[in-house]
Amino acid sequence: MENYNIPEIARNVFWVGVKDWNRRMFDALIPLPQGTSYNAYLVKGEKKTALIDTVNPGFEEEFEQKINLVSDLKKLDYLIMNHAEPDHSSAILYIMDRAPESVLVTTERGMKMAGLYHELPEGRVKVVAEGGSLDLGGKTLRFIEAPWLHWPETMFTYLPEDKVLFPCDFFGAHTAQGVYDEDVEDLILLAKRYYGEIMMPFSKMGAKALEKIKGLDIEIIAPSHGPIYKNPERILEPYAKWTAGGTENKALIVYVSMWGSTREMVSVIAETLLKEGIDVRMYDLAVSDIGDVARELVDSRAIILGAPTVLAGMHPLALYGTYLVKALKPPARYGVVLGSFGWGGGALRQAGDILTPSSMEIVGTHQVKGRAKDEDLKKIEEIGRQLAEKMKN
Repeated sequence: MENYNIPEIARNVFWVGVKDWNRRMFDALIPLPQGTSYNAYLVKGEKKTALIDTVNPGFEEEFEQKINLVSDLKKLDYLIMNHAEPDHSSAILYIMDRAPESVLVTTERGMKMAGLYHELPEGRVKVVAEGGSLDLGGKTLRFIEAPWLHWPETMFTYLPEDKVLFPCDFFGAHTAQGVYDEDVEDLILLAKRYYGEIMMPFSKMGAKALEKIKGLDIEIIAPSHGPIYKNPERILEPYAKWTAGGTENKALIVYVSMWGSTREMVSVIAETLLKEGIDVRMYDLAVSDIGDVARELVDSRAIILGAPTVLAGMHPLALYGTYLVKALKPPARYGVVLGSFGWGGGALRQAGDILTPSSMEIVGTHQVKGRAKDEDLKKIEEIGRQLAEKMKN
């Protein structure tokens, strides 16, 4: 096929990745309503050629064809592996088999991580570290270690002559739409969702990475998922806020309700918070996209959990939501837990056991047997007012 779209994002720098329009789940966990892309970039210097990252399994032939449209794959000199996760590294052997003189370039950790998934060609690995570089002839690739974004071996690659940063998953977004940031109207919402799902647990390392690249002259950010940023500040500004743990005057309510009792309780606290001027986002875990919940976690100041009891513990969906909060480590400062039960409780105790190690202050809890009575609803209103006061102050 010769009519592939292969954008030249800078002089002799080509996007040769693929778009996965139909993928709907990542890591058997993350919904992908708009599919995703696996971005890879070919950099042609006057003397050497380098390929930055590869693609997901199943796209190797398309990937090879795209590379050959702009450069002879057999003459590839370097394959840069910024990150060892299979959606970026699975085609390493495929490419190196067809480029017999090529050398894999990665960090020490990267070599070890890649070795868990692939048998690397013996004697064809070049290990680089912070500050290392490759001279391609008129173009230089500089390497920046960025561990735990979101695996321990991650690095960034920077091309100073063209002012392009290749940060792999950092600054990414799961969507197959568009080529550049200007092509996707809701891109920052998609990027926020992606950050919440993948990068939020590593916010401290993200802040360190931002500090590392602060002095670089960057005109293009070319991540490994989603559109390429021709306006870097469009993503740098929100990332600075997100990694710093900045929150909005917003409460996220996630709940499950079997027979309506828990739903009534969270509805009462939602209305109380709205009356107090608090922005409220409410999600029923039985029907909600968990990616939307992760997006809201990024900057919510409070989290309200509504959980009925099932067999002496939390409803499984509420349990999942609670573990998600614990795992993603959102910056929320305050929490409330509401629940209901029929013949025996247990949901609130289990929620407390899970959330206690977090840094959230639990402002209030309330549990009812059967349906909430007037005195229960008044108690919930009072908890809502107390929460709003803390949030505003």
